[in-house]
Amino acid sequence: MSGPCCSPGRGGEGGEEAAEPVEPAAVDHPDRAPGHGAEPPDHAVRLCGGTFRMGSDEGLGHPEDLEGPARAVTVGPFAVAATTVTTVQWAAFAEETGHVSDAERFGWSHVFHLHLPPAVAARAPRVRSAPWWCAVHGASWRHPEGPGSGLAGREDHPAVHLSWRDARAWCAWAGGRLPTEAEWEYAARGGLEGARYPWGDDLRPGGEHRCNIWQGDFPHRGPAADGWAGTAPVTTYAPNGFGLFQTVGNVWEWCADAWRGGRVIKGGSFLCHDSWCNRYRVAARSVNEEDASAANAGFRCVWDLPGPDAP
Repeated sequence: MSGPCCSPGRGGEGGEEAAEPVEPAAVDHPDRAPGHGAEPPDHAVRLCGGTFRMGSDEGLGHPEDLEGPARAVTVGPFAVAATTVTTVQWAAFAEETGHVSDAERFGWSHVFHLHLPPAVAARAPRVRSAPWWCAVHGASWRHPEGPGSGLAGREDHPAVHLSWRDARAWCAWAGGRLPTEAEWEYAARGGLEGARYPWGDDLRPGGEHRCNIWQGDFPHRGPAADGWAGTAPVTTYAPNGFGLFQTVGNVWEWCADAWRGGRVIKGGSFLCHDSWCNRYRVAARSVNEEDASAANAGFRCVWDLPGPDAP
C-alpha cells in the first residue's frame, strides 16, 4: 500500500495477515476467451489516440509516485468502456464462466471501518499503518461489507473487491484488456491538455461536486456531502469530454502496467481526501499487488482498434 486511503495489499506489515488465505488456484486466462471476439461493444467509446501531455509538474502528489516530469506520450487508437464494470456486468461473467475471485479464494477482503457494524469492526484484524482498513472474512464482490450484505440496490454501482487478476480475466472474457497507464490517463483527461481533473483545475466549480471523494475529517467522520458514503452509481456525475464517466473518484481502476512489484492503479476512490491522499487527480498514480482486493477498487475495459494504416 502506498497511501493511507489506497487499497491495501494482502501481505506486508498490516494486521490483515491474521486472516488465513486458502491456496489460490491458477487464475491466468488467455488473452481472448472462446466465443468472445475483440470487436468493441456498441457502448464503448472509440478514441483515435494521439500525443498528449502525461503526468504533472505541480508537485501535488507523493514524491514516490513519480508523477513528473510531464512528458509527451503517444497512444494508438483504442475503445474504452464509458464506465467501470458494474456489479451486474461482473455477475454475468461469474455466472457464465464460474470464475472465483481472489477475495473469494482467500476468504476475506478489506472493508473501510465505518462501513461495518461496530461489533464487526471491533473484531476484524486491522492494517497497522492504516487501521481504518479491516480484513473481513466473507467480504467479496457478492458481499461488499461481508456476510449479511448484498448487491440489492447496487446493480449500477462498480463491482469491487476484485483483484488485478480478476479484472484481467473479465476483460479477456469480454474480448478486451486492461488499459495501459498511458491509455487510461489519455482517456481520463477527456481531451483537456494538462488539466488537474477531467473537467478542469477547480475541484468544485461553482460549488458543484463533480466526483465521489471523501468529505469531512478522514478517516473518522464523513458527512457524504456529495450524497455517497461509499460507491456511487457509475453514471452519477457528468462525463468527461470523451463521454467517460467517473474516471476519478468512486473506485480505483486497475491498469495493465507493472510497477514497483505490483500493478498501477489510477483515479483514486471515495476514500481519497487532500489531507491524506489527493490521488483523485488524473496524473496521480498508485500501485497494488496483483491479488489485492478492497471495497474501493474496480476497473474498466479497453479494446484494440485498427490503426489508420490497417487494411
